[in-house]
Amino acid sequence: MFGLGYQELLIILVIVLVLFGANRLPELARSLGSSVKEFKKGVNEANKEETTTPARKDEEKKA
Repeated sequence: MFGLGYQELLIILVIVLVLFGANRLPELARSLGSSVKEFKKGVNEANKEETTTPARKDEEKKA
């Protein structure tokens, strides 16, 4: 995963714990998860619009 071993990930986790504290970690994880979910939703909607747009243009030309 990104060329990081378990030792590097452990060090990053300790730094995050020190910076934010154990009480805020669940809140941060929840907000990060919802952000990723919204980003994926936006990307999927953009892809759907791209795939349907050429078909609509063809329909408009026929009309």
